Amino acid sequence: MRLALFLLKQDDAFVASFVSAISDMKKNVKYCKVCNNISDTDICSICSDKGRDGALICVVENIKDVMSIEATMQYNGLYHVLGGLISPMDGIGPSDIAIDSLVARVSAGGVNEVILALSPTMEGDTTNFFIYRKLSPLGVKVTALSRGLSVGDELEYTDEVTLGRSIINRVNFETNI
Repeated sequence: MRLALFLLKQDDAFVASFVSAISDMKKNVKYCKVCNNISDTDICSICSDKGRDGALICVVENIKDVMSIEATMQYNGLYHVLGGLISPMDGIGPSDIAIDSLVARVSAGGVNEVILALSPTMEGDTTNFFIYRKLSPLGVKVTALSRGLSVGDELEYTDEVTLGRSIINRVNFETNI
């Protein structure tokens, strides 16, 4: 509503430029073929960065969570964006989010650790446990963020210091169940 009121007060050239920018974004922004992050190329800048640790994958719910973790400057691995969480109440099952592609990435080799960085909610914990069960037979180390994050809070609203410490002090998922 506020955006509509703002645009109504602008001149036609501004509105046309705004509409064109949105249209260009919709046409040119895509999802990374490796991690599902947004990108203007087939492979995002994080996945194509040779300076990042490719043996470490941080699993997040959405793109906002990638931005939150990147803001801490405490993490130098790769990501895997699920695009949601398992939520039977909302009709979202494991096949509705990008879990199979994560398992395929880990199965391909070269990954030593998967960090489960999902919000500490019922849906986040359910998704963490499901992923843990899928990855366990593959012999990869599975860790989760330390519980310095408040249960029920969303990752994107967590301050950078708390989130950064949670990344540094992550724990083995198996001992955190």
